[in-house]
Amino acid sequence: QVQLEESGGGSVQSGGSLRVSCPASYTYPYNVYTYCMAWFRQAPVNEREGVAAIVKDGRTTYADSVKGRFTISQDKDKNTLYLQMNTLEPEDSAMYYCAADGLWCGYLSVGKYRYWGQGTQVTVSS
Repeated sequence: QVQLEESGGGSVQSGGSLRVSCPASYTYPYNVYTYCMAWFRQAPVNEREGVAAIVKDGRTTYADSVKGRFTISQDKDKNTLYLQMNTLEPEDSAMYYCAADGLWCGYLSVGKYRYWGQGTQVTVSS
């Protein structure tokens, strides 16, 4: 099993940058190589949507709305998932969640991920 806890959210003006982090804690015998990871977000009036995913060999998938602006990465030595967000827009304002699953990899579908963090708020002002 894995426990996830997001951090690094905050408020920024349009055009600015933020990096959110998600350190993971694993229950033996599971480890960082057991799971695929992803970032999702949810605004108050919207459904939760996939933002970016990374599979075990490092390949990445992005939602069209963030391609070229966001970068997902993983430091396996630190057991931490990151999302670097550049050129932020007010439409990017949402609660950002990291997620993990041991079976489904590379998907941006909520239902494919078993483990979730509590979220970190990102607010972008115009």
